[in-house]
Amino acid sequence: MNDADVSKQIQQMVRFIRQEAEEKANEILVSAEEEFNIEKLQLVEAEKKKIRQEYERKEKQVQLNASRIKVLQAQDDMVNSMKDGAGKELLNVSQNHHHYKNLLKDLIVQSLLRLKEPAVLLRCRKDDHNLVESVLHSAKEEYAKKANVFPPEIIVDHDIYLPPAPSHHNAHGLSCSGGVVLASRDGKIVFENSLDARLDVAFRKKLPEIRKLLVGQAV
Repeated sequence: MNDADVSKQIQQMVRFIRQEAEEKANEILVSAEEEFNIEKLQLVEAEKKKIRQEYERKEKQVQLNASRIKVLQAQDDMVNSMKDGAGKELLNVSQNHHHYKNLLKDLIVQSLLRLKEPAVLLRCRKDDHNLVESVLHSAKEEYAKKANVFPPEIIVDHDIYLPPAPSHHNAHGLSCSGGVVLASRDGKIVFENSLDARLDVAFRKKLPEIRKLLVGQAV
């Protein structure tokens, strides 16, 4: 074999190796691109899944919150209904004059024990004025005995009265179901002992217990 044949054979081998290398490189590129596309698709699908799961979680949370709001609203409506019913029952308290007269005296004594002032200003409903005047002396004596002090001076306000009882004619105006409001002479200390105020206090204290009962009923 002469030099020309050797050179020709070497060139053929080089071309073969080069072609094989190019084909291998193309295979590697195609394989890499396929793997990249598969991995990209997997990442895209994973992100889509995460987004769907997050959307479903938020949707469930919104539905749950809406359900809770409805339950709380229903509880509030029931509590307000109970309070309105109790408020209507308060109107019957002042109908029994004998019972209401004793109640007014007890409310005045309780207020005096809270204020512990030698002189106080008392306000009541205009309709209750005569009843209040009739129990002032006994209320002062009972307070003095309980507090071991001299009977206080009680000035009944004849200029400003508590609002009248609720009525159909004054459905949206101020109203008072009864009771009294006492204040120190300088007005700095006020003890509201109206029936409406006592109902508010009672409901605030009992509200957790009422809500607990309502939750038990809803389950």
